[in-house]
Amino acid sequence: MLVELSKDAKKSLEKAPRHIVTKLLAWVDLVELEGMEEARIRPGYHDEPLKGTLKRKRSIRLSKQWRAIYSIKQNRVEFVLVEKVTPHDYKK
Repeated sequence: MLVELSKDAKKSLEKAPRHIVTKLLAWVDLVELEGMEEARIRPGYHDEPLKGTLKRKRSIRLSKQWRAIYSIKQNRVEFVLVEKVTPHDYKK
């Protein structure tokens, strides 16, 4: 499966710590080599569907403070955002 990073995702990765970039690239390699189903069951990424305004997207956890949001479109994965999550974001 092909994995692409949107312009916004690339821009947000520039601000992310090196270990976050490394973990995301490891996930990308996993999806491209072994497929999405294998990547979803791997522990450590917590792949999950999102709700609300991001309803048709999914996220993976890169750490307690960072997540990457993606969507699947015609046999390809597109990352739309890599963001830092702060504790108050969960209280909404």
